[in-house]
Amino acid sequence: MAFVEKVGGAMRLSAVDPVARRLGLTPGLTLADARAREPGLKVVDNDPHADRLWLERLADLCLRYTPRVALDPPDGLILDITGCAHLFGGEGASAGDLAARLGRFGAMVSHAAAATPDASRARARFPHPAVADEAEVIRHLPVVALRLGEERTGALLRAGLKTIGDLTRRPMAGIAARFGADAVGALNRLIGTEDTPLRYHHAPPAISIGRRFADPIAHVEYALNVLAELMAAAAEQLEAQGHGGRCFEALFFRSDNHSRRLRVETGLATRDPQVVMRLFRERIGALDDPLDPGFGYDFVRLGVPLTEPLATVQLKLEGGSVAEAEVVALVDRLATRLGQGRLCRFAPGDSHIPERAQVMLPVAGLFEPGGWLLPEAGEPPLRPLQMFDPPMLIEVIAEMPDGPPRRFRWRRTLHDVTRYEGPERIASEWWRHRDGGGLTRDYYRVEDGGGRRFWIFRRGLYGDEEASPGWYLHGLFA
Repeated sequence: MAFVEKVGGAMRLSAVDPVARRLGLTPGLTLADARAREPGLKVVDNDPHADRLWLERLADLCLRYTPRVALDPPDGLILDITGCAHLFGGEGASAGDLAARLGRFGAMVSHAAAATPDASRARARFPHPAVADEAEVIRHLPVVALRLGEERTGALLRAGLKTIGDLTRRPMAGIAARFGADAVGALNRLIGTEDTPLRYHHAPPAISIGRRFADPIAHVEYALNVLAELMAAAAEQLEAQGHGGRCFEALFFRSDNHSRRLRVETGLATRDPQVVMRLFRERIGALDDPLDPGFGYDFVRLGVPLTEPLATVQLKLEGGSVAEAEVVALVDRLATRLGQGRLCRFAPGDSHIPERAQVMLPVAGLFEPGGWLLPEAGEPPLRPLQMFDPPMLIEVIAEMPDGPPRRFRWRRTLHDVTRYEGPERIASEWWRHRDGGGLTRDYYRVEDGGGRRFWIFRRGLYGDEEASPGWYLHGLFA
């Protein structure tokens, strides 16, 4: 069997199975030549997106060994097991257990441990079992381990530089001048003289606590009890740091290598285990696909990806802090039950145009908005509570050219203006250029004979030859 993809107008093999490789079929060969050599070849279209999803699924499986897992596309994973290997009996035992789990998925695994990500990647792809010392192994690696591409790798080989050791014995300035500065960077990352930044599949949490089970547990309620114990331990760490969590993640690993991730967020930082567990139970109750332990969970991990300083709260004598905490708890429960994106709040927007001066954000989001524009003490509100989107066109009688409205008709009702304030001139956002939105607005706060108050504006100026002015009702004051 072989996977094929279109390259340069021709169908070529992108990957082959071991049987096809033994028959002499290699990646890069055209499909026509491959079928001529082996008429019984089974062909499957290459699907890079499916490969990526498969690699991400394997990365989720590896989270049981360490919270720091990075993808190495198209077919590699890099695990930072610093401080985690002893939980599984050391590096060798961890690697052996992981290889066995991946093998049950049908994957052929080649693994290696090294002091740097690039060195571990190179040792896994080009194993050299005859040498035990890591530095010596790296010196024996072929130059193709630098992953510089076929052209520059061929140039290195033609220059007689076949191994990493051959390169390290040459002046770096000469290598940079002949093969490029990135060749020197790749060499330094491989030998460990330059750091290799890793982009983890999931951001490592600030606090991570897990528990393994000798025998898989087949009851969700028992798994939740274990999660509550992990949360209590995390709360102690948070208290020692003077922090609270804003986000909590629970990972349930099944014995058949399937995993499930649950995430809850809070409006304010907390380290109360009862509050967090109540949110997890709300989250589980709202799942379309409920938790299924299958053959049992053999590992449970709790992570706190985001923390904030949390000081001791002094209760107010009138109970204001208690009421505020109850409101926050209610908001957290609703957001967890309905979904983080469905419960929203208003926040100030970065615009002086009234309809763009506020935005809707998830109520449990992490965005910290700026302050609202508030009127002076004793002054009426600057903006109405109810605004129309879009503003409603009205008929107005006003003095020309810049006089206030004296009478206007809205919804077939005539209103006589008895009081007014304004105008408040608001210029356009000239950099947006949206449907002629470059006209100036003059806003008035008006009151009719019945005591009702309106927010009216004139769009444009009299005497403008390009656009005649129009009057609009934009909002109603309470």
